[in-house]
Amino acid sequence: MITQDTKRTAADLAIHLNQPQLPILLRRFLYTQLQDADAMDVPLSDCPNISGKISLHYSAATTFYAPSDPSGLHGIYREHIRATPAWRNEGSRYDCAFINRDPDQPGMRGLDIGRILHLLSFTHNDKYFPCALVHWFALTAEEPDEDTGMWLVEPLMTAGNERFVTIIHLDCVIRAAHLVPAYGEDFVPDDMQYSESLDYFPLFYVNKFVDHHAFETVV
Repeated sequence: MITQDTKRTAADLAIHLNQPQLPILLRRFLYTQLQDADAMDVPLSDCPNISGKISLHYSAATTFYAPSDPSGLHGIYREHIRATPAWRNEGSRYDCAFINRDPDQPGMRGLDIGRILHLLSFTHNDKYFPCALVHWFALTAEEPDEDTGMWLVEPLMTAGNERFVTIIHLDCVIRAAHLVPAYGEDFVPDDMQYSESLDYFPLFYVNKFVDHHAFETVV
């Protein structure tokens, strides 16, 4: 990962990123990693504190290959996933990604879609933890759309109509995902920036036609 910010405590980073739940999410993430168990229903007092400082990164690289590609170096692809407030002086960029949920299930039945809001890393008891704060998308149906052959997803929100976010280990991230808005009858505002599209539309297609790896993976 490429670091472009100074290290901060969890409390300071929560203020800097305007993510007040970040210290709690980090503690629950660390409990999950250390205990190999879900921390959602565990009392916060049972979750370890992160005493050290946390690094904020603006980019992470993934390496992957399509099922039909030859194994070895010539069949491997490498791409960067961005989570940066300033991208080429044209606004922010927070990429979406395919996240591995169940490797025994084929295609989207074993994958989730998440938008990478922040890339983080820290060390606890001499062990390095690269992770990401993710806003989740949920499938709207158990099968792809009949007309396009693409899966449809919608932003996952809390009961208070806020984005549902958690922290995941970067090992779960497979590669970037391309979401296409499901345009309605209304025209897109003339002054809308590309960086606002994932916040503006309520429904998205998971674009499996973006490249051959996605076409073979997102079945």
